Amino acid sequence: MFDGVATRYDLANDVLSLGQVRLWREATRKALAPRPGQLILDLAAGTGTSSHSFAASGATVVPTDLSLGMLRVGKDRYPELGFVAGDALALPYADASFDAVTASYGLRNMEDTIGALTELRRITRPGGRIVICEFSTPTWRPFATLYKEYVMEALPRMATAVSSNPAAYVYLAESIQAWPDQEQLAALLVEAGWRDVQWENLSGGIVAIHRAWA
Repeated sequence: MFDGVATRYDLANDVLSLGQVRLWREATRKALAPRPGQLILDLAAGTGTSSHSFAASGATVVPTDLSLGMLRVGKDRYPELGFVAGDALALPYADASFDAVTASYGLRNMEDTIGALTELRRITRPGGRIVICEFSTPTWRPFATLYKEYVMEALPRMATAVSSNPAAYVYLAESIQAWPDQEQLAALLVEAGWRDVQWENLSGGIVAIHRAWA
């Protein structure tokens, strides 16, 4: 499915988020706080847009994704990045090898959320950080109702104009509705072995950034 949206993926994200995705990406970068000398895994990296911004700090970033179509587009755009094809449930990395791990809008698409979070914990060094940026649950009830209507009705229709595979955005809408809220995702992180979990709501809770430590 993601191979089919790779070419226009970033454009579609900009349009469908009404430009908010750029602000969310910057908030994620600040939460991750990449520094020179760090080794960072960007899981579900897609075309590498976030990976590129992390690497600008001087950190070594390893963008990893299961979609070969996404990786091909990313490598064309950012040839300096070392893209890796990898399954989130069986990552091709040694234990305790990364200073930080992150995933933006990808954890929701993984078959086994706890399995993916546990695998990320395995490859993170003691004291290292995880940052998850993911769609979440708006905190103000009247806004939550409007948002649900947008996600389920307007978003798939808008995707027809900007995406090479509009059907993928029907799945996106359904997966957002089924995803755990902020507190539930925090509990999953704890269950997977992470500690000191915190979260920050963005755009009224449309998106939340969760942080925790190994």
